[in-house]
Amino acid sequence: MSEESRTPVTVLGLGPMGSAIAKAFLAAGYPTTVWNRTETKAEALVGLGATRGSSVVEAVAAAPLVVVSLLNDAAVAETLSTVGPALRGRVLVNLTSSTPEQSRTRARWATDHGADYVDGAVMAVPHGIGTAEALMLYSGSEIGYRTAEPALKVLAGQGSYLGADFGRAAAFDAALVSVFWLSFFGVSLGISLAEAEGIKGGELVPFVPAVVDLLLEMMAHTAEQVDAGHYPGHDTTIASASEAFASLRGVIARHGIDTGIVDAANTVLRRALNAGHGADGLARIVPTLSGGH
Repeated sequence: MSEESRTPVTVLGLGPMGSAIAKAFLAAGYPTTVWNRTETKAEALVGLGATRGSSVVEAVAAAPLVVVSLLNDAAVAETLSTVGPALRGRVLVNLTSSTPEQSRTRARWATDHGADYVDGAVMAVPHGIGTAEALMLYSGSEIGYRTAEPALKVLAGQGSYLGADFGRAAAFDAALVSVFWLSFFGVSLGISLAEAEGIKGGELVPFVPAVVDLLLEMMAHTAEQVDAGHYPGHDTTIASASEAFASLRGVIARHGIDTGIVDAANTVLRRALNAGHGADGLARIVPTLSGGH
C-alpha cells in the first residue's frame, strides 16, 4: 500500500494505550491526527509526525477514520458530546474498555449521528500494540469494520470481527478478562505458597506450560458440557474438588496466607454440593454461578 493510499486517521485519547495506537499508525505511514485533553501528551507524537488537533471537533474532521481510546465510557461520552454532526460519514472505532450495554448505547448515539460504529476490545498491553502477537476483537457495523480493517491490521497481528451486535466484542472481552484476572490471582497465590515453602517462584515456571495446557483442555470440555447441559463426573467431581480445596486451604492457612480466594471458590462448590450435584463434573459450576441448578 502506497503512503498516498493510506487512510488518514484520528486518535482521540493519548494515555498509554492511545499513544501506542497512534505510534503504530505513524510507524506504518498513516497520516495521523491526535487529540488529548492534556495537550502536552501529544508533543512526543507530533515529534514523530502526527498533527495535533486543537479541538476534538477539529481532530474528528481531519480524518474519515476516528479511533477512540479513553479512560472509560463516561470519558467517551463527554469527549464526543460536542462532535456529533462532525461524525457523519465517518467510521468511529471505539477501543475504550466498556460493558456490552455501554457499547450498545454508544453505538446508538453514533449511528444516530451518521457514523459507522465499530466497538473494539484490546486484548493486549500497550507495548504489544503493532506486534504479530497482539489480539483485537471487533463488533458492530460490518461496513465500518471492513472499511477500517486495513488500518486496524496495523495495530494487531490478530484481529477478529465477531458480528453485528455492538456489544459482542465487549462481552467477549469481559469473559476472557475474567479468565485472565482470576488466573493471575491463582499465579499470585501459587507463588506466595511456594515462597512460604522455601521455593522460588521462578522454580515453578518450567512446569507452568503443562498446567496451562490442562486448563485449555478443561475449558474446551467445560464449554462442550455446558452447551449439552450434561455434566459427567468421569475425571473430577464436585465432591472431590471440594475436598481438594479444603486440603489446599489448610496448607495455605498454616502459612498465614490469605485464604479468601479458595474460600470464595469453595463456597460455590458447597452450593453445588448442597444442591445434590456432588457426583457431577466441574462443568456444573457454570450453571451454579449463574444461579441455576
